[in-house]
Amino acid sequence: MYLIAGLGNPTRQYEGTRHNAGFCVIDRISKDYNIPVETKKYKALCGQGYIEGQKVLLVKPQTFMNLSGESIREAADFYKIAPEDIIVIFDDVSLDVGQLRIRMKGSAGGHNGIKSIIAHLGSQDFPRIKVGVGEKPAGWDLADYVLGKFSGDDKLKIEEACKDASDAVKLWLTEGAAAAMNRYNTKKK
Repeated sequence: MYLIAGLGNPTRQYEGTRHNAGFCVIDRISKDYNIPVETKKYKALCGQGYIEGQKVLLVKPQTFMNLSGESIREAADFYKIAPEDIIVIFDDVSLDVGQLRIRMKGSAGGHNGIKSIIAHLGSQDFPRIKVGVGEKPAGWDLADYVLGKFSGDDKLKIEEACKDASDAVKLWLTEGAAAAMNRYNTKKK
């Protein structure tokens, strides 16, 4: 079983914000594979189903971004899922809007949600899909930027990125992480 977690902040106030790119991807996977993400467990909204024959648990932590690790740890412990079978999807300000970057492990890179997951799992060795939300403009506060909403072309780019990330998960589960990395870690034009 794979645990696929998209990071974000709960409540309507944060819908459509850059920081909720992970939730956007989980919503797309939910739609693509008809896996409702409605069950309230593990301090999250969850849904169980199959992607190309692989059993998955989709998770949207409801703890707010900075405490995401609490939720993911609870779900992983219950299902006895090892860190290497937990795919975390989240926003990244160091990537252009809509660009994906898949990694098998790594540091938090300043992302508080990832810091929380590393602290709760006691490991950096979990795979991740980073969704580019663009660099913050000069003079902006980082929190204000990531809690801002997409608009114009960026809104279309992020919708496409959510579809690409859903496709990347499918490729990952059917052909392996290397195939997904080779296909989706290329610079978008």
